[in-house]
Amino acid sequence: PAGDLFGRSRGEQTVTVFIPTPLRSYTGNQWAVLSQGATVGEVLNALDRQYPGIRFRMISEQDTIREHIKIFVNDTPVLTLGTTVGESDELHIICALSGG
Repeated sequence: PAGDLFGRSRGEQTVTVFIPTPLRSYTGNQWAVLSQGATVGEVLNALDRQYPGIRFRMISEQDTIREHIKIFVNDTPVLTLGTTVGESDELHIICALSGG
């Protein structure tokens, strides 16, 4: 099957991922990037292939979303990595701030 300008095969879903400031060093300071997948987990795995190490900052060794990270698909909070995403969805990653 033919690919497109982003190197995707037909049938792959493209998701815009909004990167919080503390993680932009992984993406060359880009605030939004494109990734592919049918679930949040697949999108983050593809993101990690593009930007090695970024997934570990968001996902624990037990494959759960880290306590200080919130992820939304469009306006809906994500509770598990199995949450589905659709073509043209937006994935928003939010880092909690702490301190005193």
